[in-house]
Amino acid sequence: MLPFLDGEYSQKRTEFKKVLLGISAERERWSQCVDLVNKKMGMAVGALFIRDNFDPKSKETAQEMILNIREAFNELLEENAWMDKETREVAREKANAMNERIGYPDLLTNPVELSKEYEGLTIHDDLFLVNILNVFEFEAAKNLKKLRQPVNKDRWTTEPAVVNAFYNPNKNDIVFPAGILQPLFYSHYFPKSLNYGGIGVVIGHEMTHGFDDKGRQFDKDGNLKQWWNEATVRRFRERAQCIIDQYSSYVLEDIGLNINGKMTQGENVADNGGLKQAYRAYKKWVKRHGEEPLLPGLNLTHDQLFFLNYAQIWCGSMRPEDALSKVRSSVHSPGPIRVLGPLSNSYDFARTYNCPLGSRMNPKKKCSVW
Repeated sequence: MLPFLDGEYSQKRTEFKKVLLGISAERERWSQCVDLVNKKMGMAVGALFIRDNFDPKSKETAQEMILNIREAFNELLEENAWMDKETREVAREKANAMNERIGYPDLLTNPVELSKEYEGLTIHDDLFLVNILNVFEFEAAKNLKKLRQPVNKDRWTTEPAVVNAFYNPNKNDIVFPAGILQPLFYSHYFPKSLNYGGIGVVIGHEMTHGFDDKGRQFDKDGNLKQWWNEATVRRFRERAQCIIDQYSSYVLEDIGLNINGKMTQGENVADNGGLKQAYRAYKKWVKRHGEEPLLPGLNLTHDQLFFLNYAQIWCGSMRPEDALSKVRSSVHSPGPIRVLGPLSNSYDFARTYNCPLGSRMNPKKKCSVW
């Protein structure tokens, strides 16, 4: 409740966030309200968002990219030498069984069905705190109704207007909301090199989560199950340890602090796997359709643009306090490290940009899991 109270409570919260994250003032009221409504009434906001900001062609294109990247994953699966034949076959079955959710659920285009999502919720025009309490009560009642009921694995649980993507091990599904199918990650008008270097890597990243340190513990139906033999688990851990050691040696220059390679290993493994799969899928697309015309005014090949867009999506700035908090507590490596790690492990990147062997971006020792 603290974020929704005014006066002294709000002031204390701002002071706390200043110490923790370096934030000197709260966001403007309208911005907080938009964020709150999207979190608490995400499907209603999503319906408005897709009406005005989502290209219907994006679903079809994303579906095609997922198929191509899954094909690339299966090819790389066949090429890996550390996994035994039986486990490899079950891994392929799991990859092929992954259910993809793209953009938004169908109910968002059906006003009657959408209204049913909020039956029993009362919202007033001028009673903010009462509305918050009503939403809390409404959510609690909906959750209680699910008790002892069969789980509906087809139900969307993610608001569409969010710039993120997800893998759910309990459902073995990958989710790409409408919010992330936007520039810089994706545009129907971008060349394929930019799309595969953007949303393509994100697709590969989420797919790889099904086979990282946590995802590998669930089978193709989302059941917690040990389906790897002990020898394969041991070889996986050896390769994952290479990633852990590599990232633990990286220092975030803004604050002079080392990355926690163990805490971030799942995301780092997914970043490295996603980059490799997306590039493989892009090259297969080129083989089928031919090279794209070069972009005017840029002395860059499309292979270079692929890696450039991957790096570009992680560009950003962080306050020192925020950077410190993320390094200490986040399962994701900071943006600069998410660029440095996967690219320095990529033979394709080194070849594309002619990086000298032994340089920072083309070290002699490289780490690879997937």
